[in-house]
Amino acid sequence: MKITLKDGSVKEYEHALSVIEIASDISEGLARNACAGEIDGKVVDLRTVVDRDCNLSILTVSDPAGLSAYRHTASHILAQAVKRLYPEAKLAIGPSIENGFYYDFDIPSFSREDLDKIEAEMKKVIKEGAKIERFTLPRDEAIKFMEEKGEPYKVELIRDLPEGEEISFYRQGDFTDLCAGPHLMSTKSIKAFKLTSSSGAYWRGSEKNAMLTRVYGTAFAKKDELNEYLEYLANIKNRDHNKLGRDLELFATVDVIGQGLPLLMPKGAKIIQTLQRWIEDEEEKRGYMRTKTPLMAKKDLYVISDHWDHYKEGMFVLGDEETDEEVFALRPMTCPFQYYVYKQSQKSYRDLPCRYGETSTLFRNEDSGEMHGLTRVRQFTISEGHLIVRPDQIEEEFKGCVDLAKYCLTTLGLEGDVTYRMSKWDPENADHYMGNAQMWDEVQDMMRKILDHIGIEYTEAVGEAAFYGPKLDIQAKNVYGKEDTMITIQLDMFLAERFDMSFVDKDGTKKRPYIIHRTSLGCYERTLAWLIEKYEAAFPTWLCPEQVRVLPISEKYHEYAQKVVSQLKDNGIQATVDERAEKIGYKIREARLDKLPYMLVVGQKEEEEGVVSVRSRFNGDEGQRPLKDFIDDICREIRTKEIKKVTVTEEKK
Repeated sequence: MKITLKDGSVKEYEHALSVIEIASDISEGLARNACAGEIDGKVVDLRTVVDRDCNLSILTVSDPAGLSAYRHTASHILAQAVKRLYPEAKLAIGPSIENGFYYDFDIPSFSREDLDKIEAEMKKVIKEGAKIERFTLPRDEAIKFMEEKGEPYKVELIRDLPEGEEISFYRQGDFTDLCAGPHLMSTKSIKAFKLTSSSGAYWRGSEKNAMLTRVYGTAFAKKDELNEYLEYLANIKNRDHNKLGRDLELFATVDVIGQGLPLLMPKGAKIIQTLQRWIEDEEEKRGYMRTKTPLMAKKDLYVISDHWDHYKEGMFVLGDEETDEEVFALRPMTCPFQYYVYKQSQKSYRDLPCRYGETSTLFRNEDSGEMHGLTRVRQFTISEGHLIVRPDQIEEEFKGCVDLAKYCLTTLGLEGDVTYRMSKWDPENADHYMGNAQMWDEVQDMMRKILDHIGIEYTEAVGEAAFYGPKLDIQAKNVYGKEDTMITIQLDMFLAERFDMSFVDKDGTKKRPYIIHRTSLGCYERTLAWLIEKYEAAFPTWLCPEQVRVLPISEKYHEYAQKVVSQLKDNGIQATVDERAEKIGYKIREARLDKLPYMLVVGQKEEEEGVVSVRSRFNGDEGQRPLKDFIDDICREIRTKEIKKVTVTEEKK
């Protein structure tokens, strides 16, 4: 057989060999570093036997798939250590992930001291250097094997495998786990690892299932790479909006109010207000008509929209369907309400498109295990809109929605931080969606063509569509790498029919419009979290809740400081004065810690000459300037929503 290697060279063998044997034949060093193989584009275990002509790559930690196998082996070492220390623990799953690995256990939560103890045991497992062996079992024997080991989650996984699926296991010393692989050849190959955290996670991601304990870790081939990553983790913790937002009093949560119901403090509320006014004004410029609709509705509305059947578990229902005459629910979205705004009068083809926009407060009964700061909450506000359009207007209006989203992202300095995903239906789960395959194929093809015409680079994801239409999801990651949807633009070809929406066409006949659901900025709370992490709370000046702080060097200059603040406020600048009996150096340090863009120091010379001494986080000490000149410059910066680059900061000095 002929084996074509990654560099294009060809190796010939007279008989079948495993991937690791071929690696050894190429180079003993390559074999020592091998983590997995890739045969004709498919990642395989090192133990896989090659018995035909093919293209073969030997994967090391330098390859993403090789690093994944390396970390997957580390997750098994973690599980082995936990079973040794806590024999009563039940094993769930333990995959590699983007920055490391995790393993879920049915056992009470672990403390940091527990994780340190598990790490020590993992080092013992690695030092033992057990050979890792793969074997398979028929379904019945595999189930019996795991039942005898007392592993109910593994039994459930085996039972859910399709008939005829190969059921494989990996054994390392006294530990065996159900796993598809791939894995390294020995536990001793893991050189550097760290358990980073522990948290709760529902079995299979459903709140209806048991709450498990998830242990996160990471692993690298070299200790200096691990140390570099751990330093990175320490740094991003300082950017975590959950910590930074609370430290700077932007938001808070209170147990007696409830999980996922954050309090926006005055500074955080000011940022949201600034964003909201900007978005509403921009939408009005683009032809949107503003609506204001109720926060709740009768069950009947959601039955018509089909949310009652498809989304009821995610809604807050008020009343009892069995006993109450009327049952209400807090709204999880605004679309059905705006449809009735549209239906208040018969529309002509000349009236379309109708662009409705609303700053909507919504309520979703999110799983308690998913709550996180401002990114996953139960009450939130969104820049929601619905466009009622003729079929011939779909592409132009969809492009307009994308243009608005891009404008918002660019203005906030976030456009380079997002990716685009076309979210499609899942034909294997057709009962979850309205319509049939032909209708979905038609509208998905339509969206794909529009995106291609715009020139957006996007991926496609099966099963991520809403039940009433495909969507363009604009995705962003938080500091820990978790991806969330920030902005959505969706094509809907079903709900106009359900709500009996129509327009009178040129020929006098009534026709069904299409609907585009969209957000221009998305959820304000999630956007605030994103901005906190992006800018480490040092927001662009136009967004800062406090843009200028005036610092008198002593009590004698309080009156002049107040005059300066008054002039700033008269020009729409968010300004305060620090009149505390503290030294000026202390006041400057405090202002820097509060992430302020500008400080104006005033004393005798400044008062006599009608000037201010300017300090900024952009250029440090900028010297004395006439107050009018400073006001003109900062007003321009705010008006143009400029994102200034930091050149010199006091912290760096």
